[in-house]
Parts: sequence; C-alpha cells; structure tokens
Amino acid sequence: MTDALSRTFAALADPTRRAMLARLSQGEATVGELAEPFDMTFAAVSKHLRVLEGAGLVTRGRNAQYRPARLDARPLAAASVWIGGYAQFWEDSLGALEQYLNALQQLGAPRTTPTGGPAAPTEKENDHD
Repeated sequence: MTDALSRTFAALADPTRRAMLARLSQGEATVGELAEPFDMTFAAVSKHLRVLEGAGLVTRGRNAQYRPARLDARPLAAASVWIGGYAQFWEDSLGALEQYLNALQQLGAPRTTPTGGPAAPTEKENDHD
C-alpha cells in the first residue's frame, strides 16, 4: 500500500473526519462552519483538517482572513480502486462457493446446517406418510 493510500485510510478512520468530508461534499466551509455540529473547539477541528489536508482530501483557501476548506476527492478514487480489488476477490470466492454447493446438491449430498448437523426436514421430505 502506498504512503498516500495509507494517509487516506488513516484520515478516513475517524468518524469526525468522515463527517467533515460529507459536509465538504456539499461545498466549501470555514472552520467555524465545520465545528457547528460537533462539541469541540476550533483548535480540535483545525487539527482534524490538518490530517485531512495531509492526506490530500482537503485544500484550504489562501486568503489569511478567509480560508475555507474544500473537498478534493482524488485520493478517494485511489482508495476505491484498492478496495475494488478486494471486492473482486470476494465476488470470485463467493462464486466458487456457490458452484461448489450446487455441485454437492446435484450429487445428492445430505443437507446440513452451518454447524455440520443435519438440516430440519422440509415439508416435501415430511410428505412420505
């Protein structure tokens, strides 16, 4: 995993920072505006913003008096690609499991529960009376 990707995931690990990104997805915001929904100081919000900036997820305006934060979603694209590789792995694994279970069913293997015990009979299996 690249350092940039590690910084992205580290930044996303905190629910406050994820909430800030969600807010910034609606448009730029000042530290004060980002602090409103949270019970934290401006200093704490600024610290979270520095982590997001370090990951490249947020940029700040250059004006010393007004420095709004803006979302930069490009690092999220790299994270999505990385996660997508694992999504394909699980799709392939579940597909192989489904094929295996279908093959067992066609061979007439007895049905079992996830713990390995026999499954409860179905209505069809009870109709032999």
